[in-house]
Amino acid sequence: MANRWINTLKDKDVTPEAAFMNRRQIMGGALAGIGLAGISTGASAAPEGLEPNTYEEITSYNNYYEFGTGKDDPAKYAKALTIDPWTVEIDGMVDKPGAYAFEDILKAMTIEERLYKFRCVEAWSMVVPWNGFELADLLNMAGVQSGAKYVAFETALRPDEMPGVAYPVLDWPYVEGLRLDEAMHPLTIMATGVYGKDILKQNGAPLRLVVPWKYGYKSIKSVVKITLTDTQPATSWNKANAREYGFYSNVNPTVDHPRWSQASERAIGGGLFSKRIPTEMFNGYEEDVAALYAGMDLTKDI
Repeated sequence: MANRWINTLKDKDVTPEAAFMNRRQIMGGALAGIGLAGISTGASAAPEGLEPNTYEEITSYNNYYEFGTGKDDPAKYAKALTIDPWTVEIDGMVDKPGAYAFEDILKAMTIEERLYKFRCVEAWSMVVPWNGFELADLLNMAGVQSGAKYVAFETALRPDEMPGVAYPVLDWPYVEGLRLDEAMHPLTIMATGVYGKDILKQNGAPLRLVVPWKYGYKSIKSVVKITLTDTQPATSWNKANAREYGFYSNVNPTVDHPRWSQASERAIGGGLFSKRIPTEMFNGYEEDVAALYAGMDLTKDI
Protein backbone atom coordinates (compact mmCIF):
# COMPACT_ATOMS: atom_id res chain seq x y z
CA MET A 1 0.00 0.00 0.00
CA ALA A 2 1.69 3.18 -1.18
CA ASN A 3 1.10 6.83 -0.32
CA ARG A 4 1.31 6.33 3.45
CA TRP A 5 3.31 9.52 3.98
CA ILE A 6 2.62 12.90 2.42
CA ASN A 7 4.77 16.02 2.48
CA THR A 8 3.30 19.36 3.53
CA LEU A 9 3.34 20.77 0.02
CA LYS A 10 2.96 24.04 -1.82
CA ASP A 11 2.02 22.74 -5.26
CA LYS A 12 1.06 19.39 -6.78
CA ASP A 13 2.26 20.02 -10.33
CA VAL A 14 5.04 17.88 -11.76
CA THR A 15 7.69 19.98 -13.49
CA PRO A 16 11.16 19.65 -15.03
CA GLU A 17 14.29 20.39 -13.04
CA ALA A 18 14.52 24.05 -14.04
CA ALA A 19 11.01 24.79 -12.84
CA PHE A 20 11.61 22.71 -9.73
CA MET A 21 14.61 24.86 -8.85
CA ASN A 22 12.80 28.09 -9.62
CA ARG A 23 9.40 27.37 -8.07
CA ARG A 24 10.28 24.68 -5.49
CA GLN A 25 8.28 22.01 -7.22
CA ILE A 26 9.00 18.32 -7.70
CA MET A 27 10.52 17.15 -10.91
CA GLY A 28 8.95 15.87 -14.01
CA GLY A 29 9.89 15.24 -17.60
CA ALA A 30 9.27 12.04 -19.47
CA LEU A 31 8.61 9.07 -17.23
CA ALA A 32 10.83 6.86 -19.33
CA GLY A 33 12.86 3.92 -18.17
CA ILE A 34 12.08 0.83 -16.17
CA GLY A 35 13.09 2.52 -12.92
CA LEU A 36 10.06 4.83 -13.18
CA ALA A 37 7.45 2.32 -14.25
CA GLY A 38 4.11 2.85 -12.55
CA ILE A 39 4.98 6.25 -11.08
CA SER A 40 2.30 7.73 -8.87
CA THR A 41 0.55 10.78 -10.31
CA GLY A 42 0.13 12.19 -6.82
CA ALA A 43 3.27 14.32 -7.19
CA SER A 44 4.91 15.82 -4.12
CA ALA A 45 6.09 19.43 -4.39
CA ALA A 46 8.88 20.75 -2.19
CA PRO A 47 7.92 21.68 1.37
CA GLU A 48 8.36 25.32 2.33
CA GLY A 49 12.02 26.26 2.48
CA LEU A 50 13.36 22.93 1.17
CA GLU A 51 15.40 23.63 -1.96
CA PRO A 52 16.55 20.64 -4.04
CA ASN A 53 20.12 20.31 -5.16
CA THR A 54 20.83 20.21 -8.87
CA TYR A 55 21.01 16.93 -10.73
CA GLU A 56 24.70 17.58 -11.39
CA GLU A 57 25.44 18.05 -7.67
CA ILE A 58 23.51 14.94 -6.69
CA THR A 59 25.19 12.74 -9.28
CA SER A 60 28.78 14.06 -9.04
CA TYR A 61 29.38 14.32 -5.26
CA ASN A 62 29.05 10.81 -3.84
CA ASN A 63 30.33 8.30 -1.34
CA TYR A 64 30.44 4.82 -2.85
CA TYR A 65 33.70 3.30 -1.65
CA GLU A 66 33.41 0.24 -3.88
CA PHE A 67 34.48 2.66 -6.63
CA GLY A 68 37.00 4.69 -4.63
CA THR A 69 37.15 7.02 -1.65
CA GLY A 70 37.14 10.31 -3.58
CA LYS A 71 33.84 12.15 -3.97
CA ASP A 72 34.20 12.08 -7.76
CA ASP A 73 35.42 8.47 -7.98
CA PRO A 74 31.93 6.93 -8.20
CA ALA A 75 30.99 9.09 -11.18
CA LYS A 76 34.29 8.14 -12.87
CA TYR A 77 34.30 4.40 -12.27
CA ALA A 78 30.74 3.21 -11.60
CA LYS A 79 29.99 3.04 -15.32
CA ALA A 80 31.57 -0.42 -15.27
CA LEU A 81 28.84 -1.82 -13.00
CA THR A 82 26.45 -4.21 -14.76
CA ILE A 83 22.88 -3.56 -13.59
CA ASP A 84 20.86 -5.45 -16.20
CA PRO A 85 19.84 -8.09 -15.37
CA TRP A 86 19.50 -7.51 -11.62
CA THR A 87 17.97 -9.67 -8.94
CA VAL A 88 17.38 -9.16 -5.23
CA GLU A 89 17.48 -12.22 -3.01
CA ILE A 90 14.98 -12.00 -0.15
CA ASP A 91 15.41 -14.67 2.49
CA GLY A 92 15.31 -15.45 6.17
CA MET A 93 12.04 -15.07 8.07
CA VAL A 94 9.75 -14.55 5.08
CA ASP A 95 6.92 -16.60 3.62
CA LYS A 96 8.11 -16.32 0.03
CA PRO A 97 11.91 -16.42 -0.09
CA GLY A 98 13.61 -16.30 -3.45
CA ALA A 99 15.49 -14.31 -6.08
CA TYR A 100 13.24 -11.47 -7.25
CA ALA A 101 13.98 -9.93 -10.65
CA PHE A 102 14.20 -6.15 -10.52
CA GLU A 103 11.64 -5.72 -13.28
CA ASP A 104 9.18 -7.98 -11.44
CA ILE A 105 9.62 -5.96 -8.25
CA LEU A 106 8.84 -2.76 -10.14
CA LYS A 107 5.71 -4.22 -11.69
CA ALA A 108 4.35 -4.86 -8.20
CA MET A 109 5.29 -1.47 -6.74
CA THR A 110 3.92 2.06 -6.99
CA ILE A 111 6.73 4.54 -7.62
CA GLU A 112 6.32 7.80 -5.73
CA GLU A 113 8.16 11.11 -5.62
CA ARG A 114 9.87 11.98 -2.34
CA LEU A 115 11.84 15.17 -1.71
CA TYR A 116 14.14 14.30 1.20
CA LYS A 117 16.95 15.93 3.10
CA PHE A 118 20.11 13.80 2.98
CA ARG A 119 22.66 14.21 5.80
CA CYS A 120 26.10 12.58 5.65
CA VAL A 121 27.94 11.69 8.85
CA GLU A 122 30.79 13.78 7.42
CA ALA A 123 28.61 16.83 8.22
CA TRP A 124 27.53 17.77 4.70
CA SER A 125 23.99 17.67 3.35
CA MET A 126 21.88 17.71 0.20
CA VAL A 127 18.21 17.82 -0.70
CA VAL A 128 17.35 15.06 -3.17
CA PRO A 129 14.15 14.50 -5.20
CA TRP A 130 14.00 10.70 -5.17
CA ASN A 131 11.67 8.37 -7.01
CA GLY A 132 11.01 5.05 -5.34
CA PHE A 133 8.66 2.83 -3.40
CA GLU A 134 8.17 2.16 0.28
CA LEU A 135 10.33 -0.68 1.55
CA ALA A 136 7.31 -1.91 3.52
CA ASP A 137 5.57 -2.83 0.27
CA LEU A 138 8.48 -5.01 -0.84
CA LEU A 139 8.72 -6.71 2.55
CA ASN A 140 4.99 -7.33 2.60
CA MET A 141 5.22 -8.85 -0.88
CA ALA A 142 7.74 -11.37 0.48
CA GLY A 143 5.61 -11.97 3.59
CA VAL A 144 7.29 -11.00 6.87
CA GLN A 145 6.99 -13.71 9.51
CA SER A 146 5.89 -12.85 13.03
CA GLY A 147 9.23 -13.51 14.71
CA ALA A 148 11.23 -11.13 12.51
CA LYS A 149 12.77 -8.14 14.30
CA TYR A 150 15.42 -6.82 11.92
CA VAL A 151 16.11 -6.38 8.21
CA ALA A 152 19.65 -6.92 6.88
CA PHE A 153 20.87 -5.60 3.51
CA GLU A 154 23.82 -6.43 1.30
CA THR A 155 25.42 -4.54 -1.60
CA ALA A 156 26.68 -6.18 -4.78
CA LEU A 157 30.30 -7.30 -4.68
CA ARG A 158 31.84 -7.26 -8.15
CA PRO A 159 35.67 -7.06 -7.94
CA ASP A 160 35.97 -6.96 -11.74
CA GLU A 161 33.64 -3.96 -11.88
CA MET A 162 34.37 -2.24 -8.56
CA PRO A 163 38.00 -1.11 -8.33
CA GLY A 164 37.59 0.15 -4.75
CA VAL A 165 37.08 -3.32 -3.27
CA ALA A 166 40.72 -4.11 -4.02
CA TYR A 167 41.51 -2.01 -0.95
CA PRO A 168 40.57 -3.07 2.61
CA VAL A 169 38.70 0.15 3.40
CA LEU A 170 35.86 -2.02 4.71
CA ASP A 171 35.11 -5.71 5.05
CA TRP A 172 33.38 -6.29 1.71
CA PRO A 173 30.59 -6.76 0.77
CA TYR A 174 28.98 -3.68 2.28
CA VAL A 175 26.20 -4.63 4.70
CA GLU A 176 23.61 -2.63 6.63
CA GLY A 177 20.57 -3.19 8.80
CA LEU A 178 17.44 -1.68 10.27
CA ARG A 179 15.09 -2.61 13.03
CA LEU A 180 11.87 -3.95 11.50
CA ASP A 181 9.75 -1.00 12.62
CA GLU A 182 12.27 1.38 11.02
CA ALA A 183 12.18 -0.61 7.80
CA MET A 184 8.38 -0.59 7.74
CA HIS A 185 8.12 3.14 8.42
CA PRO A 186 6.50 5.11 5.55
CA LEU A 187 9.55 7.37 5.21
CA THR A 188 11.82 4.42 4.40
CA ILE A 189 12.00 3.88 0.65
CA MET A 190 13.87 1.91 -1.98
CA ALA A 191 14.94 4.55 -4.51
CA THR A 192 14.94 3.83 -8.24
CA GLY A 193 15.34 7.34 -9.63
CA VAL A 194 16.40 10.96 -9.13
CA TYR A 195 14.63 13.93 -10.74
CA GLY A 196 12.42 11.60 -12.74
CA LYS A 197 15.35 9.81 -14.34
CA ASP A 198 16.57 6.29 -13.62
CA ILE A 199 19.02 6.38 -10.73
CA LEU A 200 22.63 6.48 -11.89
CA LYS A 201 25.17 3.88 -10.90
CA GLN A 202 27.17 6.26 -8.71
CA ASN A 203 23.99 6.88 -6.70
CA GLY A 204 23.29 3.19 -6.15
CA ALA A 205 21.57 1.88 -9.27
CA PRO A 206 19.35 0.15 -9.82
CA LEU A 207 17.93 -0.02 -6.29
CA ARG A 208 19.11 1.63 -3.07
CA LEU A 209 17.77 2.19 0.40
CA VAL A 210 16.92 5.72 1.62
CA VAL A 211 16.28 6.36 5.32
CA PRO A 212 16.18 10.17 5.59
CA TRP A 213 16.42 10.54 9.37
CA LYS A 214 19.66 8.54 9.56
CA TYR A 215 23.19 9.33 8.43
CA GLY A 216 23.75 8.59 4.77
CA TYR A 217 25.88 5.48 5.20
CA LYS A 218 22.76 3.66 6.43
CA SER A 219 21.19 4.11 2.98
CA ILE A 220 22.94 1.14 1.35
CA LYS A 221 23.39 1.18 -2.44
CA SER A 222 22.93 -1.38 -5.24
CA VAL A 223 21.12 -3.86 -3.00
CA VAL A 224 21.33 -7.54 -3.96
CA LYS A 225 20.13 -9.20 -0.77
CA ILE A 226 17.56 -8.54 1.97
CA THR A 227 17.28 -10.84 4.96
CA LEU A 228 14.61 -10.85 7.66
CA THR A 229 16.02 -12.00 10.98
CA ASP A 230 15.38 -12.04 14.72
CA THR A 231 18.98 -11.00 15.46
CA GLN A 232 20.51 -7.54 15.09
CA PRO A 233 22.62 -7.72 11.91
CA ALA A 234 26.19 -6.59 11.52
CA THR A 235 26.77 -3.30 9.67
CA SER A 236 29.89 -2.37 7.74
CA TRP A 237 30.94 0.84 9.46
CA ASN A 238 30.17 -0.52 12.92
CA LYS A 239 32.40 -3.52 12.15
CA ALA A 240 35.13 -1.19 10.93
CA ASN A 241 35.02 1.16 13.95
CA ALA A 242 32.38 0.52 16.62
CA ARG A 243 33.54 3.54 18.61
CA GLU A 244 32.64 5.92 15.81
CA TYR A 245 29.69 4.21 14.08
CA GLY A 246 26.74 2.57 15.79
CA PHE A 247 23.81 0.52 14.62
CA TYR A 248 21.05 3.16 14.79
CA SER A 249 23.02 6.14 13.43
CA ASN A 250 20.17 8.62 13.75
CA VAL A 251 21.04 12.21 12.86
CA ASN A 252 21.57 13.90 16.23
CA PRO A 253 23.16 17.36 16.54
CA THR A 254 23.81 16.82 20.28
CA VAL A 255 26.03 13.76 19.77
CA ASP A 256 29.31 14.54 18.06
CA HIS A 257 31.34 12.16 15.99
CA PRO A 258 34.52 11.46 17.99
CA ARG A 259 36.49 13.50 15.45
CA TRP A 260 34.11 16.35 14.55
CA SER A 261 30.96 18.17 15.59
CA GLN A 262 27.54 17.17 14.32
CA ALA A 263 25.85 20.40 15.48
CA SER A 264 25.98 21.96 12.02
CA GLU A 265 26.44 20.94 8.41
CA ARG A 266 27.75 22.22 5.09
CA ALA A 267 25.04 22.35 2.43
CA ILE A 268 26.40 21.12 -0.90
CA GLY A 269 25.94 23.76 -3.57
CA GLY A 270 26.15 26.70 -1.20
CA GLY A 271 29.57 27.87 -2.37
CA LEU A 272 32.89 28.23 -0.60
CA PHE A 273 31.80 31.08 1.65
CA SER A 274 28.32 29.90 2.56
CA LYS A 275 27.53 29.63 6.26
CA ARG A 276 27.06 26.26 7.88
CA ILE A 277 23.50 25.52 8.85
CA PRO A 278 22.26 24.01 12.13
CA THR A 279 21.61 20.28 12.02
CA GLU A 280 18.11 19.24 13.04
CA MET A 281 17.29 16.29 15.27
CA PHE A 282 16.47 13.27 13.13
CA ASN A 283 17.45 15.45 10.15
CA GLY A 284 14.18 17.37 10.48
CA TYR A 285 11.92 14.30 10.65
CA GLU A 286 11.55 14.25 14.43
CA GLU A 287 7.77 14.57 14.35
CA ASP A 288 7.56 11.50 12.10
CA VAL A 289 10.03 9.15 13.77
CA ALA A 290 10.78 10.17 17.38
CA ALA A 291 8.17 7.75 18.71
CA LEU A 292 10.23 4.84 17.35
CA TYR A 293 12.88 5.58 19.99
CA ALA A 294 10.77 6.45 23.01
CA GLY A 295 12.69 5.56 26.17
CA MET A 296 15.99 4.94 24.37
CA ASP A 297 19.20 6.76 25.25
CA LEU A 298 20.17 8.18 21.88
CA THR A 299 23.40 9.67 23.20
CA LYS A 300 25.01 6.21 23.10
CA ASP A 301 24.83 5.67 19.36
CA ILE A 302 26.06 7.90 16.57
